Amino acid sequence: MSMKVWIDQDLCTGDGLCAEIAPDIFFGKDDGLFYVKEEASNFGETKLFDGEAHPASAEGTARIPDGGIDRTIEAAEECPGECIFIEAE
Repeated sequence: MSMKVWIDQDLCTGDGLCAEIAPDIFFGKDDGLFYVKEEASNFGETKLFDGEAHPASAEGTARIPDGGIDRTIEAAEECPGECIFIEAE
């Protein structure tokens, strides 16, 4: 089963634990918030959003790469803003 992850930007505290736990799935931007990403190394192509090379898809969600579900769950559990959401595709 394929899984997706997204971050509710209204709840994001900008703490960055998600990017420390799973840097291939989460990244921070200059606005102090964190986002999900899809990288070519995970899926063979990098999705572009607002002209940036590695953020989430236009819907604000990203597929979780094979072997990444445990780190994604850990990031969601450790997030102080409780803003990371995981769903089945």
